[in-house]
Amino acid sequence: MDPSMRDLVSWTAMISCFANHRMHRQSLSTFIQLLRATDFYPNEFSFTASLRSCSNAEFFSTGLAVFGFVLKTGYLDADVCVGCALIDMFVKGSDDLGSAFKVFEKISERNVVTWNLMITRLVQFSHTGDAIHLFFSMVESGFGPDRFTLSSVLSACAELELLAFGKQLHSWGVKSGMGLDVFFGSSLVDMYAKCGADGSVEDARKVFDRMPERNVVSWTAIIAAYVQGGLEQEAIGLFCEMIWGYVVPNCFTFASTLKACANLPEFGLGKQLHSQAIKLGVSAVNCVGNGLVNMYARSGRMECARKCFDILLEKNLILCDTAVDWNAKNLDPKDDIFNLETEGTGNGVNAFTYGSLLSAAACIGTISKGEQIHARVLKSGFGNNLCINNALISMYSKCGNEAAALRVFSDMKDRNVISWTSIISGFAKHGFATKALELFCEMLEAGVKPNGVTYIAVLSACSHVGLIDEAWKHFASMHRDHDIVPRMEHYACMVDLLGRSGLLSEAIEFINSMPFRADALIWRTFLGSCRIHHNSKFGEQAAKKVLELEPHDPAAYILLSNLYAAEGRWDDVAAIRKSMKLRKLTKEAGCSWIEVENQVHKFHVGDTSHPKAQKIYDKLDELTFKIKNLGYVPNTDSVLHDVEEELKEQFLFQHSEKIAVAFALISTRKPKPIRIFKNLRVCGDCHTAIKYISVVTGREIVVRDANRFHHIKDGKCSCNDYW
Repeated sequence: MDPSMRDLVSWTAMISCFANHRMHRQSLSTFIQLLRATDFYPNEFSFTASLRSCSNAEFFSTGLAVFGFVLKTGYLDADVCVGCALIDMFVKGSDDLGSAFKVFEKISERNVVTWNLMITRLVQFSHTGDAIHLFFSMVESGFGPDRFTLSSVLSACAELELLAFGKQLHSWGVKSGMGLDVFFGSSLVDMYAKCGADGSVEDARKVFDRMPERNVVSWTAIIAAYVQGGLEQEAIGLFCEMIWGYVVPNCFTFASTLKACANLPEFGLGKQLHSQAIKLGVSAVNCVGNGLVNMYARSGRMECARKCFDILLEKNLILCDTAVDWNAKNLDPKDDIFNLETEGTGNGVNAFTYGSLLSAAACIGTISKGEQIHARVLKSGFGNNLCINNALISMYSKCGNEAAALRVFSDMKDRNVISWTSIISGFAKHGFATKALELFCEMLEAGVKPNGVTYIAVLSACSHVGLIDEAWKHFASMHRDHDIVPRMEHYACMVDLLGRSGLLSEAIEFINSMPFRADALIWRTFLGSCRIHHNSKFGEQAAKKVLELEPHDPAAYILLSNLYAAEGRWDDVAAIRKSMKLRKLTKEAGCSWIEVENQVHKFHVGDTSHPKAQKIYDKLDELTFKIKNLGYVPNTDSVLHDVEEELKEQFLFQHSEKIAVAFALISTRKPKPIRIFKNLRVCGDCHTAIKYISVVTGREIVVRDANRFHHIKDGKCSCNDYW
């Protein structure tokens, strides 16, 4: 176009075009050219488009300048579109819900879109109670909710487990003619799944089956519902049905289905999903990459987990560096915030990116990577972000540094139920039940309403240290004080507590009194207790129940085999192993790993593949001599093989956790704690031996096994030998 022929409409069209295609730098450059090179004055459409390009961390400071311009021109009060763009800019650019709500209150002529936007943003940032209150205000102001309003409020109901209110919204939607809407239906599936009693997916499935039209969101919602309900095989069946119906899965579908694969013994399905994700180009998307890391880590394939994590980290490092560099530039008061000529990708590093990386680091227990990501978070200006801080608490807890997790929690300005639940769960898993219960009391005193996951953490804390009376008190208070219906997981915690305490008859009575049929998790938990207390009668009964529900679960066979082996019933052990072989079921190989100088070292039983194998075994021999002089006696009952006693003792000192400890001692120095990770439960003899090793070496040793953490120092463990 001849420059003289360009009018305000032409300029605004180009600004909008760049903004719509996420070419934010070009959009804002064009906006600045409009101001500098013409006599035109921006209108509401120009402002709206430029503000959309500022709705990210990179250009948020530029957005503040545009916001000042908007205030001077009076468009904030006059135009609803400008107001909506400002709400999004504050929320997406700096997670500033307070400023966003101030803008919302300043908009004089609100419409349904404005109300929907504010409600949706509140839900997305876990301010679900505020979202519901705003919904009531919307209705009181005379605005009728549409499908987007109801979908957002249904999401709030799902998070708060407000089933009764969710049903009222369902009724309202049907009466308003939205009953067949795919968007509304997908939200209903999610709400009924998350609010269903005892994890039932029955109501969610009814809604799904009645939907005349289903899209990828609908399928993802029902798949996630089955995964959440512990019905992994059914979830994978639905995924296959979805593909056969020519619906292409998205990254969230893969994330849910990968979670199902992580909980199944058959690993082939997970590899097929990984392949499918690569073909569709979503394997490096944050939530999918995170799911892959979790799946491989859960199956003990740490090399694959590490590779997936490195791909995820490498993909995001450039974005993280860009955000850090841009933030550093903006701290210089001499910089012109309208100077957009600086090179940069413009791609969005956000809270979700950092959250995904932290979650992946937690899965493989790489605390050094987690600390690096934490540093980037602080440099990028996300230090006060609620979601990231919650992820940091979880990461430090899962990597064995509960003190760091508590520091993050203590420094948080804002906390929600997830923050409290994460720190309580962390202390519970580390065996510090008293601290976990103290935090729970502080949470209640702060007026934060616990949810079902909070009570799982509380009951787990009681279970880990045998606080039976305390657990019964909290179990009873769930429904009485907070209207939370106990689910299968809560009953499993109580069964675990009774079983660990040796009250096996009481545990059976409790299982039989449950208001719904016990699933495989309950019986597997009880079977584990039978193995601890050498009760083969109850153990056989529990194993039979597990195999009725999950005939291809190798865990039941292995637990029963170990129970027979502990009693010397070698013929029964041989029969079980033969049965497993006929069914092509394999035991998960035990392995331990440790991170030293930013590298993960993995060990199996009797491992000699490490370059320092000779030094490791020399150190083991030295440790054996020292701890035996201190009073250590090998517990050969932990060797579940029919061999000579001398050979049993030899087997004990080839366990992967002992090898990992020996490697740590030759590779690290005081006062740094040693952090060992194991994919299975740590054996009794290794637990005892490591306590003695902590005395002779003066080192603190933290072991994370499949169930919990063991903080071992000066010969004492945080579990107090109750595990």
